[in-house]
Amino acid sequence: MGAFDGCSRRRMMSGWNADNGAGPAGAGAVTVLDGSSFCLTSSNGDMHPGSPHGAFFHDTRYIAEWNVSVDDAPVEALAATALEPFRALFIGRVGGHAGSADVPSLIERERIIGAGLTETITIENHLAVPNTFKLALTVRADFADLFEVKDGTPASPGKQQVLIEGDSLILECVGAGRRYGLVIRAPGAAVEAHRLVFTPTIPAHGKWTQRFTATPYLDGQEVISTASYGTTEVSAMARKRLSSWRMSMPIPNLGDTSVQTTILRSQEDLGSLRIFDPNHPDRIVAAAGAPWFMALFGRDSLLSSLMSLLLDPSLALGTLQTLADHQGKEVNPATEEEPGRILHEVRLGNTTESVLGGSSIYYGTADATPLFVGILSELGRWGLEPEAVHALLPAADRALAWIENYGDRDGDGFVEYQRQTEHGLINQGWKDSWDGINFADGSLARGPIALCEVQAYTYGAYVGRALMALDEGDTETADLCSAKAVRLKEAFNERFWLPDRGYFAIALDGDKEPVDALASNMGHCLWMGIVDTDKAKQVAERLMSPDMFSGWGIRTLASNMGAYNPLSYHNGSVWPHDSTLAAHGLMRYGFIEEAQRIAYGLFEAAEHFGGRLPELFCGLDRTRFPSPVPYPAACSPQAWAAAAPIHLIRMLMRFDPVLPWHELWLAPELPQGFGQFRVDNVPLAGHRLAIDITQDTIRVDGLPDSIKLRLEARPALREILNLTRMK
Repeated sequence: MGAFDGCSRRRMMSGWNADNGAGPAGAGAVTVLDGSSFCLTSSNGDMHPGSPHGAFFHDTRYIAEWNVSVDDAPVEALAATALEPFRALFIGRVGGHAGSADVPSLIERERIIGAGLTETITIENHLAVPNTFKLALTVRADFADLFEVKDGTPASPGKQQVLIEGDSLILECVGAGRRYGLVIRAPGAAVEAHRLVFTPTIPAHGKWTQRFTATPYLDGQEVISTASYGTTEVSAMARKRLSSWRMSMPIPNLGDTSVQTTILRSQEDLGSLRIFDPNHPDRIVAAAGAPWFMALFGRDSLLSSLMSLLLDPSLALGTLQTLADHQGKEVNPATEEEPGRILHEVRLGNTTESVLGGSSIYYGTADATPLFVGILSELGRWGLEPEAVHALLPAADRALAWIENYGDRDGDGFVEYQRQTEHGLINQGWKDSWDGINFADGSLARGPIALCEVQAYTYGAYVGRALMALDEGDTETADLCSAKAVRLKEAFNERFWLPDRGYFAIALDGDKEPVDALASNMGHCLWMGIVDTDKAKQVAERLMSPDMFSGWGIRTLASNMGAYNPLSYHNGSVWPHDSTLAAHGLMRYGFIEEAQRIAYGLFEAAEHFGGRLPELFCGLDRTRFPSPVPYPAACSPQAWAAAAPIHLIRMLMRFDPVLPWHELWLAPELPQGFGQFRVDNVPLAGHRLAIDITQDTIRVDGLPDSIKLRLEARPALREILNLTRMK
C-alpha cells in the first residue's frame, strides 16, 4: 500500500553568510557520529520534528522524527551516555503514574550510527506478574539538506510516498531529479503509516528486546557503502578504527589531573572526528566539527591536523593529499574555483550543489591555499614519509601560483578576497560570518579585503617552500621564495601597522585603508613570525589587555570596539584555537608568561566544560563570571578546539623538530606548579619518544642517534633558512 505525505523540497539558499552556529537542539542533546554520518537527538533518544534533531547521511537528513512511545506515552529520560563516538545508550522509564516516584518498567535504547542507523530497544518488567505493553516507533523523513536544518529554515513540503512491505516501512521522495529513500525494518512489527508497533507480553521480572534498522538510499543505491562503513547492525569497522587510534596515542602522565583529563578527551574527540575515504583507505582527514560540519574543510582540517601533530602526523598527510586531489583546475565563478586554489568545503547535500553551481565543492576561502604550503613544510620538518611530502611539492607550487595570479588581485603584493557569486561567503578568512570584519567604530569593511593573518600565512608559505627547496638542493627556488618572504614582511609591517594604536589592522579594505578594529587575528601574525621584533611587545600588551584577554582566552574582538558583543560568533567571543595560536606566537617572540596565562586559562575553561573545549564560548570577563559562559550553538566536539590542548602542550614544551637538518629543539616552559610531566609514545619520523621533564632535568628516550637534541628554543624559520644558506 502507499500514501503521500510531506517531503522537504530542495531550494536555493544563502546560508553561507549567516552566523555559522545552529539553533539549540535542546538541553541534554546527544550526538553520535561515524565519518560523515551523525545523529542528533534529545536526552531520551527521540528525534523531534521542528528541531535540529535527526539522522544525517551525506549532508541530508534522512530521519526527521524517530520517537518511541510505550502505551501511547513518551519515554521519560533518566540517563544518556555516548559509550563510543558512534554508539549511545539511553535509559528511561515507562509506566509511571502522577505522584509516583517508582515505576514498574525500564527501557533501554542502544543506538549505533554508521552506514545506517540501528536501534536495539529492551524493556525490563520489574513486576511480579507478566505485563503487556504497546511499543510504537514513529518515523518520518523530510530528506532536508543539512543547511536547511542548520539554519532552521526548512523548505516548503513536497510529496512523500509511504510504502509498507511486510514488516518494513519505506519512505520515499523525489526532488531535484533525485529519488531519496529510507527503509525501516523491524522483524515481526505491525506496520502502520509512519509507525511500527509491537505488543509484547513480558514475563514477571523478564525482558523483551527488539532491533530496528534504518537504511538510507539515493536513486536506489545505499547512500553509504557498508563495505566502507561496516554494517547497519554493528559498526565493527568503526570500533576497529577507534581502537587502533587509541592504541597509537601518546600516553600522558601529568601532575595536573584536570589537564590530563582534557588531553585524553581531546585525543578521543579527534579520533571520533576523522573521515575515511573509501577510495583511499590509507588517508584520514579530520572533519571540522559535530554536528553540522562533519565534512572536509580546507582551513579547518589543515589547522586541526597541524595542531594534532603531536598525536598523529599522518592526519596532516592525509589532509594534504586529499586537498591536493581536489585542488582547483579551472576558473569557475559559480564555485569560486581557480587554478591552484585549495577548497573551502566539500558537501554532498543536493541544496549545496544547487548553490555551488552544480558542484559539491566550494572554493571561497583566502587562507586555505597559503596554509596548505606552510603545513606541508611543517610536516616535512617532522620527517614523516619524505617521499609522500616530496610528491606534494607540485601542488604546493600550484598553490603559490594561485597566490600570485589570483589571490593578489591588484598586484600590490597582498592576498585579497571578494566573493564571485552572491551565494558565496562574504568574508573568506576564518572569521567568515557576514559581519566578522569591521572597523573600530563597528562599520563593516568592504572588499576586496586583505586580512592580516592571510598575509602571515602567505609569508609562512614562502619561508616553508624555501626550506623545502633548500632541503632538495634547489637553491634557485629557495632564493626566490626567500626574497618574496622578505618583501612581504616589509610591506606588511609598513601597511598594516597602526603606530598611533600600537597594533596591527585586522585588514586592508577595498580602498587599501586599514581596517582599524583591535582583533585577535594579529595573534596569528605572531605565530607565523611576520611581525617585526620592535612591534611584538606592543602586540603582546594589546592581546593581554583587559579589553582582549577575558581571563579564559583572547576575545576575537576587543571589548572597546564598536561591534563588540561577547555573545556573538566572531565579534567578542573566545575561540580556543584562535587563542592557542596567539599563545604560540607569544611564546615564539619570548613572551613566556603571557603564553602560559593563555594556556592555563584555556585548560581551566576546559575543566568547566567537562574536559572538552567547545568550538567557542562567550567573551564575558572572568572577573564577573566565575565560569566560562557557553555559546549556545557551538559545535562540540569540534576539531580545532579538540586539537587546541594538544598544541598547547607542544607549545609549553617548545617541541620543534627540524629533521631535514637532523635536529629536535626542546626547551620546556611549564607553568609553576604544573607538577610531573611525562608523555610516552610520542610519534616522530617512524619512532616513538618518551619525554620526561622535571624542574631539573629533561630526558628524551627513543630518539635516534642521527637526530641531535637541542635543549633551547628553536630559532625563527627565517633564521634557520639564513643559517643553512650560509653553510
